[in-house]
Amino acid sequence: MKSQLERNKETVRRFNKEFIEQGNMESFKELVSNEVINHAAPAGSQQGPESMRFFIMEVLRKGFPDIKVEILDQIAEGDKVTTRKLLHGSHEGEFMGLAPSKKKVTFHVIDIIRLHEGKYAEHWGMSNIPEILKMLAAQ
Repeated sequence: MKSQLERNKETVRRFNKEFIEQGNMESFKELVSNEVINHAAPAGSQQGPESMRFFIMEVLRKGFPDIKVEILDQIAEGDKVTTRKLLHGSHEGEFMGLAPSKKKVTFHVIDIIRLHEGKYAEHWGMSNIPEILKMLAAQ
């Protein structure tokens, strides 16, 4: 029988593979609480599940439709899972105002997820998006 920590890590892996990579909205609805707090959302932006859905579906996956997630490390303690991962993709669509460049990029991401009753309850995240934007804007 899997421990709660292993189940939490599995939930985070599913979110990354089924939602970020595949865009599966059914998985998103199953894995994310309606009361989720996205601490990584820009100041003044909408909170809740819509902030996470919007960024992944309307920003990240539109800019990089072939996005793949490579999980490097996961550490679980209590009700939190920290994941260090790479997101690989080709810039085939508009991303944060930048026209497609066809460049291949790798996002370096560290996420902390607090889970409650098997669902995402809070999200914190850091990435190298500023570096990616500079690289995509360069000729």
